[in-house]
Amino acid sequence: MIRLEYKPHLLRFRFEAGTSRGIMTQRPTWFVFLTDSTTNAQGIGEAAPLEGLSVDFSADYDKKIYLLAEKFNALQFENLQAIPKEWLYAHTSQLPALRFALETALLDLQNGGKRLIFDNAFYSGNLSLPINGLIWMGKEDFMLQQVEEKLAAGFTCLKMKVGAIDFDKEINILRSIRQRFSAEQITLRLDANGAFSAKEASEKLSLLADFDIHSIEQPIKPRQWKEMATLCQTSPIPIALDEELIGILEKEDKIQLLEEIRPAYIILKPSLLGGFQATAQWIALAEERSIGWWITSALESNIGLNAICQFTAQYQPALPQGLGTGQLYYNNIGAPLQVRAGYISYQPIGSWDLTPLFA
Repeated sequence: MIRLEYKPHLLRFRFEAGTSRGIMTQRPTWFVFLTDSTTNAQGIGEAAPLEGLSVDFSADYDKKIYLLAEKFNALQFENLQAIPKEWLYAHTSQLPALRFALETALLDLQNGGKRLIFDNAFYSGNLSLPINGLIWMGKEDFMLQQVEEKLAAGFTCLKMKVGAIDFDKEINILRSIRQRFSAEQITLRLDANGAFSAKEASEKLSLLADFDIHSIEQPIKPRQWKEMATLCQTSPIPIALDEELIGILEKEDKIQLLEEIRPAYIILKPSLLGGFQATAQWIALAEERSIGWWITSALESNIGLNAICQFTAQYQPALPQGLGTGQLYYNNIGAPLQVRAGYISYQPIGSWDLTPLFA
């Protein structure tokens, strides 16, 4: 018999994590467990909707998972093969984070409950993924301190969040980096999280362009397609869509978005977009239109991050990905994931510490 259970968990940041949407000190997440009573193997997935961003986040999210588990367990599936994929997708059509969690748990259980989601060179320790170093918003000295730490750790691609502190101070930080490192030495990415107004965006992008910026994510708030399309055509900095993709669930709507806006890149967060199948569809549609992409975690614990890394490795990407979030929390799940010199890898000889799941 396959049984579905779940457990909420509150992740606590090691610092005040600042974005244009505010400061985070903690982050709720839910772990889902699929257990085979015959073999005692257990697959684990993570549903981690973000308040104010995920389409499925709500105060009663716990109840949504409870009701789904009740329906699932009432069907008394004897084994994995008895679970129709149509059932999973039908019951999570408006719950992208939970769909991601169930996809992960199913694949994990299918592979023996060893946190093996995709059997590829990443899981075997033979492939490391390039990642960017994330610079969180905060006071100028805090942001500069993060820059120094990332550079000392060997990162050659930095992603800096902009739009929360004084714009001139953000310019000063970028200037200080460029005075020391050229674009050939350090790649700079920016993430505005929709902080600029449509009226001011062009001027700010022109000022930021002086610092050889690789790309900027979501300069204006989503659902302003006409304005965003104009920016994509005229901006001296290549524009990447991030929040713009969230809530776009149907293939026809995805095509319309890409055709109308024509961004240089799209940023893919599997747990916010509806899992692996949905993310793979975005990738295929983007590549058909010569639109670049990279994959980013959405502040999940190491359970979700591991799954996203293994999925990303299927594509063997050359561009740095946004997968360096495993050390954000002091009560994270212990995992054999290692970040070194701008790469994340899986250490097969390492072990998982699932203690926080059952504390």
